[in-house]
Formats: sequence, structure tokens, C-alpha cells
Amino acid sequence: MLNRRTKPDCMSCGAMEGENTFKQWKKQSLNRLDLSKKGSIDRDVANIVSFINNSEHHFTTSSCSGRVILIDGVSDRTDVQKQNCSWLFVTHEKCKKDDVVAALQKSSGDAVFKFEPCVLHIQCRQLEDAQLLHSVAINSGFRNSGVTIGKKGKIIMAVRSTHCLEVPLSHKGQVLVSEEYIDFLVGVANSKMDENLKRIERFYNCLKSALEPEEVKSHLKDEQSDKKTVYRRRRKRIQDSAGSDGGVKNQSESDQEDDLECELTLFS
Repeated sequence: MLNRRTKPDCMSCGAMEGENTFKQWKKQSLNRLDLSKKGSIDRDVANIVSFINNSEHHFTTSSCSGRVILIDGVSDRTDVQKQNCSWLFVTHEKCKKDDVVAALQKSSGDAVFKFEPCVLHIQCRQLEDAQLLHSVAINSGFRNSGVTIGKKGKIIMAVRSTHCLEVPLSHKGQVLVSEEYIDFLVGVANSKMDENLKRIERFYNCLKSALEPEEVKSHLKDEQSDKKTVYRRRRKRIQDSAGSDGGVKNQSESDQEDDLECELTLFS
């Protein structure tokens, strides 16, 4: 009997320990300084990051809303390392051809023009939490998303997309393409940025719907049901009034439409 009682208690202790560990990881991560080059959260994902970090089951470990960059690497190297590259140009919004051309003039190595879509890394309390977010990400267009579990039990869900762009523009400081081609590349990158922002918005809307507390969903459903009932009641009164023969003046079609529009406005 002792063994049977002890087993659930041990399982409960393990769950409690895991819960405390997750809370500690979250506290450490959110209190950590932002070491990115920009030093702050990108505007287009700020609402998503805030929403996720307010959840008890998740927190973000890194984020980028998407960017257009021109990096200059060291020539004659087969490996690509960030520490060996200089950033000639970067923007998290649409770019202009003149800005890219001006930045390219500073190249002394192998310059590469890149578009990188939105990336979010989200640590989750349980595997089920990660699976839910993964489903939301896939349905929002982030087809390259995935879940990893670290040695210490950290569950990370990465929100990633596939519509990247990477084109070399110079070699050993020598520009290889024309301004017309750069103008074409800028157009392609800006189109990808537009699609990127649409996916971010879809992800945010789907995320709010998926993580919304059940009691809030139930309350909203009841409110909508009440509004429909009242609307049907009022519409029936209008129809009864219009069809009565008791000396009551019939409403014209335009009057009925005005009444209906007022009712719709009240419940919008």
C-alpha cells in the first residue's frame, strides 16, 4: 500500500519541480538584456511577443519580424560566419534601391543581398503547448516551423517560413550586377516583406484565438447568442406591425430597412 501511495506523490513532486524550473527559466529569460544588434523588439512582432510572454505556458527567447540585409563577407572563405561579416545595410521594413546601391559601394569582400522572413523562438512549458503553437504557425503560413527538446528538457517551438532570398552582388569588392538588376531584387524583397507581414498578422489572430481562455470564449458565445435572439424578436415585431390590419400604418420598405440598420448598428 505504501508503494501505491508513494508513486503518485513522487509524480506530483516531479511535476512541481518541472513547473518551478520553467518559471525560473522564464524569469531569467525575460530579465536578460537584449543582445541583438538592434537592442529592442521589432515593432511588427511586439504585440505577439507581449501576448506570448503574458501566457503562463510560453515565453519568447528570440524574435525578428523579418529584414532585408546586405552583408559583406571575407573573400575566399568557404564557411560563412557572422563574426567574419560586416553589415553594410539592414532594415526591418521595405527597402529602396538607392540605399542598397550606396551601401554596396562600401563592399570590400563578397557582398550578399538577403531577405530573411520573421523568426520567433518560443519556449513552452509542456510538449502539448508546443504542439498547439506549431499547428497555429503552420496554418498561418510558417511552413518551416518545428519543435525541439533540449537535454535539460527545454521545449522550443521555432516559428519559421521558407520565402527567403539570398543573392551575391560583389566579389572581392567588385560589383557584379547592374543597378537595373538591383532594382529588380529590391522589388522581389519588398514583395516578400509584404507577404511576411500578412503571415505575421494571420499568426497573431490565430494565436489569440487558440490561447484565449475557455471562459472568455463561452462568454462571447453567450453574448452573440443573446444578440441574435433580440434581433430576431425585433425583426418579428416589425413584420407583425407591417402586416396588421388594426388601423396601424404599414411601414414602407425604406422605413423597415432603416430600422434594421439601426438594430444592426446597436449590435455591431
